[in-house]
This record gives sequence, C-alpha cells and structure tokens, in this order.
Amino acid sequence: MTIFKRRHKAPQLTSSAEFEQLLGEGKPLLVDFMKHNCGPCQTMDGIVNEVSEEFLDDAIVVKANLEKVPDLFGKFKVKSTPTFVLLSPHGNGLHQRWRHSGLVKKDVITTNVQRAVDAV
Repeated sequence: MTIFKRRHKAPQLTSSAEFEQLLGEGKPLLVDFMKHNCGPCQTMDGIVNEVSEEFLDDAIVVKANLEKVPDLFGKFKVKSTPTFVLLSPHGNGLHQRWRHSGLVKKDVITTNVQRAVDAV
C-alpha cells in the first residue's frame, strides 16, 4: 500500500533540438523560462508541476533553464525569470497565445492552457 503518490514533474529541456521536437507534436506547449537560483522561479516550480500533471494528455509543459538552453532565452527575448510562454499550433506554424513574466496565479495559467487546448 502506497501512502504517498509520486507527483508528476514538468520535464526540463536539455537542448533546442528537444524543444523543436516538442513543437512538432501538435499540442499546446507551455514553457517556463527559469533560472536555478531564482526565488520566484522556485515559488512557481510546484505550480508548474501541478499544471503539467493536470494537462498531461492535452498539452506539453516544460521548464527551460537558462544554464541548459540559453539560445531559447534569446529566441523568445526573455529578459527576466520566471517568464511563461504558451505556444499553440496554428495552421502550418505556431502562435504565441499568452506570455507573462513574474509570479502568476495557477488559475491564470490553467485558464490560458485550457483555452489553447480547446482551440486545437
């Protein structure tokens, strides 16, 4: 009998190639741009993991650490952490549906992700 259920965690991107591969899956993609030693990023960590678990089958939620994928920070012009970028498939490309920097309430994130899921 297991008392504690192991919680799902949003995976961390290890390369830009991995990011490009996820884009090809045709699901909304929420990227949490973060730094390891960032206090607000650590505050948002649990919320991002919960959102990842809630949308496990319908959307992709990942973390992009500045130390591991600095080129993505440049591509999306991320100037502060945490920054959240929600992308969704649109025609032959991707559309940025939502973007927010700093602390954000979980219900704001889930509402935007759900809208992206419903639009697909």
